[in-house]
Amino acid sequence: MKKLNLAIIGQGRSGKNIHGLHLNSEHNKHFNVKYVVERDDIRRERALTTYPGCKVFASHEELYAVKDELDLVVNVSFSNEHYEVTKDLLEHGFNVLVDKPFARNRFECDDLIRIAKEKGVLLAVFQQTFFAPFFGFAYKLAKSGTLGEIKQINIRYNNFARRWDWQTLQKKMGGSIYNTGPHPIGMALGFLDFDEQAKVVYSMLDKALTCGDGEDVAKILITAPNKPLIDVEMHSNDAYTDYNLKIMGTKGCFKCNTGSYYKMKYIIEGENPEQPVVEGFLADENREPIYCREKLITHEEEGNFDGDAFGSGTARLYEDIYNVLTGAKKELYVTAEMARDIIGVIETCHAQNPLPRKF
Repeated sequence: MKKLNLAIIGQGRSGKNIHGLHLNSEHNKHFNVKYVVERDDIRRERALTTYPGCKVFASHEELYAVKDELDLVVNVSFSNEHYEVTKDLLEHGFNVLVDKPFARNRFECDDLIRIAKEKGVLLAVFQQTFFAPFFGFAYKLAKSGTLGEIKQINIRYNNFARRWDWQTLQKKMGGSIYNTGPHPIGMALGFLDFDEQAKVVYSMLDKALTCGDGEDVAKILITAPNKPLIDVEMHSNDAYTDYNLKIMGTKGCFKCNTGSYYKMKYIIEGENPEQPVVEGFLADENREPIYCREKLITHEEEGNFDGDAFGSGTARLYEDIYNVLTGAKKELYVTAEMARDIIGVIETCHAQNPLPRKF
């Protein structure tokens, strides 16, 4: 299999420890890091060792001179630079993978989608959670009928910690829902099959522990006609959540941690016949009142996932891009339009909950 050449812009936490970690691993069978763009002198020099054989630049504009050598540019710049840098690259005819968040709002997303189509180039967004084993398992389970009709799905990306880096600053497009939000919000829309009528029915953004001015507390309720209610949380003040994802249906419940285990309990049709409804109170043989109590026949399963969003999810996303670039398939599994809809939810939440700026 011939590897394609790429350039990666940015060697911060995501550029080096997520994208770079995959690109330097044995799981990367598709791309060769030919150029690294990094404005920091020390990180730029370090990239020469991190990616043997690469060349380094201080700005993305220097890539224009080597365009013919590149099949893909990975934009892992600061979040507030995603739109500007991606637009510049697309207009110069590069295929681009931009890290999440895609852009600031739907207008910017639509603009990038339009330019990519006009230039005939690929535009992908790094929404690797859709490729994670846990999400694929949970999505198929929700559609299978095992849990019955799905009534509510809870998605929790909570912890008990505080931050004070650039991703806490509104001017840098920081805050929980730009930073973490594309993952759980993307999952929420995924469970709703990206229904065109999906909407935010409630949102709350606030601050708890962050040292910046971006939100670190978020509650978002999303639904669509004849679809379940999706309850999304991103709280920095929750020390006791034992799951990331919970699915509740008319026949059972499933919960999982995104990187390891899952459990579910459910009933099977016919094993628990309907009880006759009593209009008055229930009573024992002595006419003493009693509560509704019965031992349902239930089934339980549990297991572990092989891989997570950052490992196998990242590998599968890069493989998907490779297959599109080489003509093995026609369309990305996660389209730019899907990523745009995720940003649309984020934009709505910010409009409903403006926070004061301090920096």
